[in-house]
Amino acid sequence: MMKKSISASKASLVLFLCQMISALDVPLDSKLLEELSQPPTITQQSPKDYIVDPRENIVIQCEAKGKPPPSFSWTRNGTHFDIDKDAQVTMKPNSGTLVINIMNGGKAEAYEGVYQCTARNERGAAISNNIVIRPSRSPLWTKEKLEPNHVREGDSLVLHCRPPVGLPPPIIFWMDNAFQRLPQSERVSQGLNGDLYFSNVQPEDTREDYICYARFNHTQTIQQKQPISVKVFSMDSLNDTIAANLSDTDIYGAKPVTERQPILLTPTGSTSTKVELRGNVLLLECIAAGLPTPVIRWIKEGGELPANRTFFENFKKTLKIIDVSEADSGNYKCIARNILGSAHHVISVTVKAAPYWITAPRNLVLSPGEDGTLICRANGNPKPNISWLANGVPIAIAPEDPSRKVDGDTIIFSHVQERSSAVYQCNASNEYGYLLANAFVNVLAEPPRILTPANKLYQVIADSPALLDCAYFGSPKPEIEWFKGVKGSILRGDEYVFHDNGTLEIPVAQKDSTGTYTCVARNELGKIQNEVRLEVKDPTMIIKQPEYKVIQRYGQVSFECIIKHDFTLLPTVIWLKDNDELPDDERFLVGKDNLTIMNVTDKDDGTYTCIVNTTLDSVSASAVLTVVAAPPTPAIIYARPNPPFDLELTGQLERSVELSWIPGDENNSPITNFVIEYEDGLHEPGVWHYQTEVPGTQTTVQLKLSPYVNYSFRVIAVNEIGRSQPSEPSEQYLTKSANPDENPSNVQGIGSEPDNLVITWESLKGFQSNGPGLQYKVSWRQKDVDDEWTSVIVANVSKYIVSGTPTFVPYEIKVQALNDLGYAPEPSEVIGHSGEDLPMVAPGNVQVHVINSTLAKVHWDPVPLKSVRGHLQGYKVYYWKVQSLSRRSRRHVEKKILTFRGNKTFGMLPGLEPFSSYKLNVRVVNGKGEGPASPDKVFKTPEGVPSSPSFLKITNPTLDSLTLEWGSPTHPNGVLTSYILKFQPINNTHELGPLVEIRIPANESSLILKNLNYSTRYKFYFNAQTSVGSGSQITEEAVTIMDEAGILRPAVGAGKGYSETLFATSPVMHTVRPTFYKVQPLYPRIRNVTTAAAETYANISWEYEGPDHANFYVEYGVAGSKEDWKKEIVNGSRSFFVLKGLTPGTAYKVRVGAEGLSGFRSSEDVFETGPAMASRQVDIATQGWFIGLMCAVALLILILLIVCFIRRNKGGKYPVKEKEDAHADPEIQPMKEDDGTFGEYSDAEDHKPLKKGSRTPSDRTVKKEDSDDSLVDYGEGVNGQFNEDGSFIGQYSGKKEKEPAEGNESSEAPSPVNAMNSFV
Repeated sequence: MMKKSISASKASLVLFLCQMISALDVPLDSKLLEELSQPPTITQQSPKDYIVDPRENIVIQCEAKGKPPPSFSWTRNGTHFDIDKDAQVTMKPNSGTLVINIMNGGKAEAYEGVYQCTARNERGAAISNNIVIRPSRSPLWTKEKLEPNHVREGDSLVLHCRPPVGLPPPIIFWMDNAFQRLPQSERVSQGLNGDLYFSNVQPEDTREDYICYARFNHTQTIQQKQPISVKVFSMDSLNDTIAANLSDTDIYGAKPVTERQPILLTPTGSTSTKVELRGNVLLLECIAAGLPTPVIRWIKEGGELPANRTFFENFKKTLKIIDVSEADSGNYKCIARNILGSAHHVISVTVKAAPYWITAPRNLVLSPGEDGTLICRANGNPKPNISWLANGVPIAIAPEDPSRKVDGDTIIFSHVQERSSAVYQCNASNEYGYLLANAFVNVLAEPPRILTPANKLYQVIADSPALLDCAYFGSPKPEIEWFKGVKGSILRGDEYVFHDNGTLEIPVAQKDSTGTYTCVARNELGKIQNEVRLEVKDPTMIIKQPEYKVIQRYGQVSFECIIKHDFTLLPTVIWLKDNDELPDDERFLVGKDNLTIMNVTDKDDGTYTCIVNTTLDSVSASAVLTVVAAPPTPAIIYARPNPPFDLELTGQLERSVELSWIPGDENNSPITNFVIEYEDGLHEPGVWHYQTEVPGTQTTVQLKLSPYVNYSFRVIAVNEIGRSQPSEPSEQYLTKSANPDENPSNVQGIGSEPDNLVITWESLKGFQSNGPGLQYKVSWRQKDVDDEWTSVIVANVSKYIVSGTPTFVPYEIKVQALNDLGYAPEPSEVIGHSGEDLPMVAPGNVQVHVINSTLAKVHWDPVPLKSVRGHLQGYKVYYWKVQSLSRRSRRHVEKKILTFRGNKTFGMLPGLEPFSSYKLNVRVVNGKGEGPASPDKVFKTPEGVPSSPSFLKITNPTLDSLTLEWGSPTHPNGVLTSYILKFQPINNTHELGPLVEIRIPANESSLILKNLNYSTRYKFYFNAQTSVGSGSQITEEAVTIMDEAGILRPAVGAGKGYSETLFATSPVMHTVRPTFYKVQPLYPRIRNVTTAAAETYANISWEYEGPDHANFYVEYGVAGSKEDWKKEIVNGSRSFFVLKGLTPGTAYKVRVGAEGLSGFRSSEDVFETGPAMASRQVDIATQGWFIGLMCAVALLILILLIVCFIRRNKGGKYPVKEKEDAHADPEIQPMKEDDGTFGEYSDAEDHKPLKKGSRTPSDRTVKKEDSDDSLVDYGEGVNGQFNEDGSFIGQYSGKKEKEPAEGNESSEAPSPVNAMNSFV
């Protein structure tokens, strides 16, 4: 810091010189600021006048910073406030903010007072403003008896508000009993004091609910004055009263309403005074009485009202001047005038000023031995007094400091030392307020510090300036020197500029300026240096710029832009057209050094600029492209016609007008017709609508018009080439207003709740209103009950809700349009219904007739229509399997739902399991939901044929015997009576021998066949029987071994995890002497393709004859369409597939084929998907009990999984299991939902994971994987629908949990949404 010597000869000279001394500048470096000691600084405090809510805790803010962190203390009403002695008061940690607990028993009134905060550390003390705490008040209105106001028409009237005195003052407004603000105008308005002024009263002012309200914003409360009654007597009614009480011979009659010249209601008298403070808003008011209503005008005597700061409010009765200053003092005159005269009032305004800063004291950071000054200058009216404090103590009684001298509004410091650090307060005050500012003097002795990072790299372009930073701090202020290189000489001379902040500037950097520069900072406490590096780069240049080009239309043009740049910089090249991005057009090709435009058009004309950017510089060059027309051709040019012109309106009538025009040039293509459009400038300005069109030979048209439309017309000519541009609009024609011609359409009445009726309609368009003030008269009455209509008039809505209606009763409804001129024609009536409620009664007399083992028919009696309490949607049948009669084992209840629309009283239940016990109940459904359930009805299904045995395994082949083992059917569907085994030999040419049949008791599970031929292949056919008949058969083949000495072939079933301990049943001995005969070879074929379709999917099944392991595919498409077939691959060798994503109500064609077998496929089949059905299911996904139930189920499943995992880990791995894993057939995998199959509904025991492998294992075990029946055989799958012939509508609900013997019950996964909605 530069020092100046001061002469002490004259005090004024000393003061002048001290004001010029500047202190140290502390850089805003966060790390530096954290290390330097600093006196406290108040950073946040509550306002001086702090009004608090008496219901909430009082928070008095005081935040400060300093190094070390300051401590805090408070004074209250000038004495120390010991917060430790008051349990209701706490101070926030690391803060001075006080929290006074009012919400736990404290009284806000007990803490009124003046508070001041002090923040102190070892370098001084800063103080806050005096914070005056006052709780807000919202007192009640004083009760008073208000007499009615009887006023003669034309007289003036003042309704006094006189609100209670609150803190802060309330906001006043006048309303009626319906909480609607009273309309105000030049005649009736509210004054600044809250009174309601009537310049003259009119008969419509008569009312009994003039209510003054006072809103206290701080406590969010509103107080209401008693209603005031006003009765206006007109002269006509007064004369009638006098006439009724006097004889014919008496002279009577009240004077008619007389006009009066203005008089001022407020302010009174001819003059008044007003004092306002500088910076505030000046509000002056004049309200006058008179008839006609006076108009107010404002002037300033001897001057002009200030521009940009003057506003008029309350119908010019209030003059508002914002941000007033002393120059706004003067006389303001308001003049009230009507046709009979005028009145005026002069308000003398004086603008005073609370203290405001001219120069607020600023913090000083000085070095030991330096000089400095604190200056505190403020102004005001009257002029404020200046007083100083040191560390919160008046400076007169503060500790002596020989380096300090106070001279009025200035403190002079000379040769300061570290003990001179302190915080000084300047207080400027007059009768209108005070200012308090803290400014510290911080004396620091610090060695130099360089804040610029070491080895910082600067890069510049040659011949441009280079600025090398050396940010520093030290006390005393360090001296800065620069060196080039580590041991170079100090830099001096005109080629360098040295800035006060330490920056070295090289005005014109050259390549030889590259190098390392060292900055050295030193003061009497130390020395430090820092190195930075400078690199000077070659400038970027465009060595071949784009050139001006002229090109014919549809030609090709190229602009070059070849550049040269510093090899260490990476340039980017951007092309612009007319200073904007290139069009997104593939005709523009940007190369490395050029821009090429293909097939040039007229719109490519313009200026093209090449811009080259690097991280350090940017250069550009431009060229103009001019596109010229190709040589003309003699061909005739056909174009759209020119627009018509000279439009004229004649014969203007209320509902019609004649429009005429002159056609434009047809451009070699005759005009075929003219299109007339109109614009409604009143309702939809700028929007053109189609009106009509006429033949091309016609140039006039009579147009029909609607009332209350401001019409403009334009005409468009049309030829074979296209439409012309629109003509210029015609003159405007505003039709007269009229009653509406039509009423709202689409009137409906539908209840949204059991006790309401929602009436809706489509509003009229703007031009349909036929006049201003469009409203709707909504009328309703209960059908066959009410004789009178109930009506209400509404505007700007298209819905009205009638509350308190009976549940689901018919109403007659009509909606009529009206405007300011009258009503539309009488509207037609529509029938609506109030809201529905849930049905009350369950269907009775539920009967079940079992048709066969998988189908039953259910009957019920309909419920009374009155108990439905809504629109009858139909009936729902809930049915579920209780147990299988063949096993007597119960299972998890899995309910299914079938919905029968309308008033049907019977339905079919498909997909039942044979030999099982079922329950069902029936419920009625309306638009609100389901009614109560009927009592559960129990029924049983008879026996059916069994499914195929679960597996057939052939083991232990010998010279003349084979051992057969099998598993019982997965679905016995009754009581098994026996098993049937058939077998026959097969030779190498596929010739079949005689067929042998054996009947085996039902309780057997294995058999040893003896006396067979050695080295012979046998084919076995095996099925089970119930009393109903035989089930499906499974087949297997096996070979006896060659001889005793031959190599034994492994057992066919080896490696599949079955027990190797075999036993024989009672011997059944057969000696087979086969004779062979030739059989016809079987050619592959696919037949009996069948489909069962639902709304959005279809189940495709087929029969296949031919070699094993065929790969099938399904092709489908829309019937009658020429589109290509869509193809879906079938997973494995299954004989069914589900097509998903179909369109409801659409006919499809389908066929099935096999890959690799000469490409053969089946004949085509046609099916149609069902119509889309809107679900009326009750959404219970958000019900609390349902969420709880789902959580309990999830927890139970988690526990079961943990138990299974523990048990699994306890078991060992056996060799058989290893073989099974090693020989698993990867060809056939479990079916997945995404390929249209049903893997998630497998019958694996206890939901164990499916093992990978072939469905026909190597031990020749055959497992049934497909469902024996499915709902798709009866309708639309899980969402199937019965039609009038007894078919059904329905869906399944719940999550399936299978038992080992139950098998697949559905070939399609249920919709999770429907399952959720249908849960019972």
